Amino acid sequence: MSDSTEPKVDATVKPAEGEEKPVTSSSVFSMFGGGAKKEKKDEEEDRGDNSGSAKAQRDAAAAKKGDDEDEVPESEDVHFEPVIKLTEKVETKTNEESEEQLFKMRAKLFKFVRESSEWKERGTGDVRLLKHKENGKTRLVMRRDKTLKVCANHYIVPDMKLSPNVGSDRSWVWNAAADVSEGEAEAVTFAIRFANPENANLFKDAFLQAQKDNEALFNSESAAAEASPATEATEEKKEETKTEEPAASS
Repeated sequence: MSDSTEPKVDATVKPAEGEEKPVTSSSVFSMFGGGAKKEKKDEEEDRGDNSGSAKAQRDAAAAKKGDDEDEVPESEDVHFEPVIKLTEKVETKTNEESEEQLFKMRAKLFKFVRESSEWKERGTGDVRLLKHKENGKTRLVMRRDKTLKVCANHYIVPDMKLSPNVGSDRSWVWNAAADVSEGEAEAVTFAIRFANPENANLFKDAFLQAQKDNEALFNSESAAAEASPATEATEEKKEETKTEEPAASS
C-alpha cells in the first residue's frame, strides 16, 4: 500500500553539479508575516514614489526638520534695571580681631541652674581659646551653631579648677566667677562634653596651659597695682618736703 502523505522536502540536500542553487520561496515566510507583505509594501512605496507624492512629502519634512534643528534663534539683547539696589557690605565686628586662636574643638555646653538644681543645655558649637595679641591674656569663648550667639565668655583665671564630670570620661566641670556671655558678669558653673575622651583631654591640656600663662600675667598686674599706691604716696611726700624748704638767701 502506497503512502498517501506528501513528500517531504529535505532542505539540507545540496544541488548537483551544474544545477543552480534553489531559491527559497517567499510563500514560506509569508506565514510569519514576511515575504509577500514586504514585497507588497515595497510595491506600494514604489507606486507612491512613482507618483511623487509620498516620497516627496517625506523628503520635504525631513529637510525642514533638519533646517529647524540647525537654525539657532537669535536672542534679543534685553536690559532690565534692578528694582532694588543692594547697599554696601557692612562688616560686623566680633571683638576677636585683635586675638589669635590657640584652641578650637566642637562640644556641647551646659549651665548649672541653682534654683532648680539641674543642668540646662547652653548650646552646641566650637569652644575656643583666644589669646590677646597685646596684653597676652587668654579667654574662653564659645558660640552656638548657626546663630553664633555667645554662650560662654570669660578669662581662664588661676583660681579655676577643671574637674572631671561624674560618670563621664569626656566631660569637664568648672566654675567661672565672671562670665559675661549674658552681658553682665555673673558666677556660673559650666559643664562641657566632647565627642570622645581624646578630644576632652586635648581641651584639658589647652585649658591648663592657658591658665598657667594667665597666672603669670595676673600676678604681675597685681604686683604693679599694689606698688602703685606706695609710689604715689612717696611722690606726694617729696612734693610736701620741697614746699617746706626755706627759700635760698640772695
